[in-house]
Amino acid sequence: MRELFDKVLGAYLGLAIGDALGATVEFMRPREIEARYGVHREIVGGGWLKLARGQVTDDTTMSLALGSALLQGGATALQGFATQLDTTLVRGIGQAFVQWLQARPVDCGNTCRRGIQRFLLEGTLAGPYNPGDAGNGALMRNLPVVLATLHDEASFERLSLAQAHLTHHHPLSDAATLGLGRLLRLLLRGAGQAECQRWAEAWTTQHPAFGFTPYRGRATAYVVDTVQTVLHGFTRHEDFEAALVATVNQGDDADTTGALVGMLAGARCGAGRLPQRWLHRLQPATVQAITDQTSGLLALASCLQDRP
Repeated sequence: MRELFDKVLGAYLGLAIGDALGATVEFMRPREIEARYGVHREIVGGGWLKLARGQVTDDTTMSLALGSALLQGGATALQGFATQLDTTLVRGIGQAFVQWLQARPVDCGNTCRRGIQRFLLEGTLAGPYNPGDAGNGALMRNLPVVLATLHDEASFERLSLAQAHLTHHHPLSDAATLGLGRLLRLLLRGAGQAECQRWAEAWTTQHPAFGFTPYRGRATAYVVDTVQTVLHGFTRHEDFEAALVATVNQGDDADTTGALVGMLAGARCGAGRLPQRWLHRLQPATVQAITDQTSGLLALASCLQDRP
């Protein structure tokens, strides 16, 4: 359990580190980053959002909102979801997203905003298929679902898609959310780099839209570009810092690509091996919230594992 907790906490803190590091250069192009920073490798805040040093964006705060909803729903709701689509739990997630939006977050993507407003006004748990929903907003926040359903594949798939469809209803978003969620589950079970490489090759064979070799150098919020950038950075670099620096210096949607690479690479190395200078730059309240949620979500996962 100590090793698992270290990996899970490494994933969650890694997500926040990547978010805070990448947000500084979000929407910049690689040549602009190079001209201004050389190689961007420090958490300094700023960027188009004018963030404080160590402040995170919607990638982390939406994840925390989702995690809070799962913890509030509790073991009973999660165990019920394991056998059927529990709309009460999904509505609780939707309400958490509403509260998150009403608290005026520092940033919110257009597709997330549209989906949350639809839920608030209509009460619907999913909109119809929309070709404009192929963004990365559902993918970026799914970490708490992976943790809460760590020992139950069917619940992982149902709950991942349910939370995704509150704002995003597109097959590419679905595939990415499930795919990177399964890669994270693999890492949390102790998979090494070679096994992850084989998984990435097999998965992109099944989902060729996400093929990342050769890498096209696009890191936008379009979920295909996001996943290609994340898999490229994660598989080319075994070191946490090297993977994250290479990824965020691609610019574009760098807070999200950074968050996702940080999540995967953080699970690979564990919290104990995260760069301390980055960890100490995160705002203490964010670190505390993540640490508390990590314990709670793992407890939920154990309840699901131990159900009759």
